[in-house]
Amino acid sequence: MKKGSLQTTIVILLLFLMGIGCERGQQGDKVLLELTPDSKNPVIQNETEGIEFKFCLLNEQGIPSTIFNEKENFILSFSFKNNLQNTISVTTEFINYEFYRVYRYTDNKDMGKPWTGVWCNFSGLPKEIDLLQSSIKNLNCPWVLTEYSTPDYPLCMSESKSFLDKGDYFTSIELDFHYKVNNKEYIINKFRYRINFRVQ
Repeated sequence: MKKGSLQTTIVILLLFLMGIGCERGQQGDKVLLELTPDSKNPVIQNETEGIEFKFCLLNEQGIPSTIFNEKENFILSFSFKNNLQNTISVTTEFINYEFYRVYRYTDNKDMGKPWTGVWCNFSGLPKEIDLLQSSIKNLNCPWVLTEYSTPDYPLCMSESKSFLDKGDYFTSIELDFHYKVNNKEYIINKFRYRINFRVQ
């Protein structure tokens, strides 16, 4: 086969494979947004359909980071901002079994999650988060419960975790975000966020 013909075949094959990848993504596969301990920007942030999402880990000074010292507490932080013209009402399907669950990287050992419940208090109130235009809802939750570091409502903690040992870990969110605008329901569920982090 001639050199020019081989190059043309390779280009066509690459274009075909790229087309398959794009098509598969359009058929419902989740888009993975991922951080590593070496990421320059330790925050996952994206906007879709007028909602801006942000996921990161915070050190004890409240600064986003993917590297922590042994015996240092950290906060798992997920927030969403309403960039629409109207108020939105958000239900909490996205706070599922995996939400803020941490795994050891080397063997996928489940280290648990820090929160123990949702809507633990005031059970007679509506189970929705109303967000005005340009408003942000933060859902911060410390790994270790302390007098000064408690979870944001509606998350709650009835017990505390132990500090993580030295090693590499990860946590992820499979986004299943349900909200209403003028009583019309919408779902954003095409993203998966993953943070790989280190305790040293």
